[in-house]
Amino acid sequence: MEIQLDILQSLGVAIIAYMLGVFIKKKVMFFQKFFIPSPVIGGLIISIINLILKQNGLGFFKFDDIIQDFFMNIFFTCIGLACSFKVLKKSGWLGIKLAIAIILLLPLQNILAVGLAKAMGINPLHGVAMGSTSMTGGIGSAVSFGKIMEGYGATNNTSIGVAAATFGMLIGSLVGGPVAKRLIRVHNLKSAGAQIANIKEKNINQINQKNLMDAIVVIALASFLGTFINKLLAFTNLNFPYYVGCQFGGLITRNIYDLLKKDSHIDNIEVLGNISLNLFLSLALINLNISAMLGLALPMFVIMIAQAIFIAIYTSLVTFNLTSRDYDAAVMVAGHCGVGLGQTPNAIANMEAIIEKEGPADVAMFVLPIVLAIAVNLFNPLVITFFINFLK
Repeated sequence: MEIQLDILQSLGVAIIAYMLGVFIKKKVMFFQKFFIPSPVIGGLIISIINLILKQNGLGFFKFDDIIQDFFMNIFFTCIGLACSFKVLKKSGWLGIKLAIAIILLLPLQNILAVGLAKAMGINPLHGVAMGSTSMTGGIGSAVSFGKIMEGYGATNNTSIGVAAATFGMLIGSLVGGPVAKRLIRVHNLKSAGAQIANIKEKNINQINQKNLMDAIVVIALASFLGTFINKLLAFTNLNFPYYVGCQFGGLITRNIYDLLKKDSHIDNIEVLGNISLNLFLSLALINLNISAMLGLALPMFVIMIAQAIFIAIYTSLVTFNLTSRDYDAAVMVAGHCGVGLGQTPNAIANMEAIIEKEGPADVAMFVLPIVLAIAVNLFNPLVITFFINFLK
């Protein structure tokens, strides 16, 4: 028996999942070490409980989708608002070369995953879900694009993508460090010490009602603009997820604010974006179909291991050589491995682990997060959409 929960009931369960995840993460060092988000931990537990109830004929909870989509679109609007071309210019030619390395990886991840999926006789769209959708894109991308691929017959694609992204966060934290350390050892690279002082410019606004309201106004305007961008994207005959328009709306709004030299309240926007992400992930994970992943466990494992090996080779040959072949380049390789398999926290943690042992890498720590925010979030949705429409 399916039990349909309304918006507030679904939000309530998602909040419980989040609180449960926070509690467990505090107690279990493994989850802290590999940066597994609290909503993922709690949400998976709720999904497993829901599966057990269903398997024993005790009922099955179906959660509301509208509120999940709302928080997803707000989160990606905030991501777009972080894409400042003014800040990107400060990274110079090195930032452009790093962006090229990041963008080139996206289609290659999909080609690898789709090729292996076809070789193992599974739907190639599941390969897309285990390619740049979940690897570089992360859980949010896996959920949003998973719905589109399910519409083209790739049953339970969302659950597969989320599982791949979760596995990627574990692997991403394991691969980056050894790859970078090998490059440092082989090429005898040394840290140049602290070279950049106070290079990051950030206006820290106190969080209060007025500043939060100002940030909400910017987000609302950006997402409103995004709705019209979605209408334009519809003319391309490509099936973009709704959040893409919101993300581009955020990008345009942020750079208009920069051009007019107005405060975009980006620090408060980041706070609201992180809150939206936590709620979005909680809602997405409590609604996972765990049973769907069990039948594809072996193909998923093969593809994930192949992705890990591939990115270790790719970053050593492409990212390292494009970004000057010095110590900072090796540190950026560690970061690229982290985000290419996991998410930005994995990238930063990989870089900090190298820096703690080998010395400062100020250029890498400044350039990589900026370039990631723009290159991945601008180009990955386009790459994923191309592969979906090519394979559907």
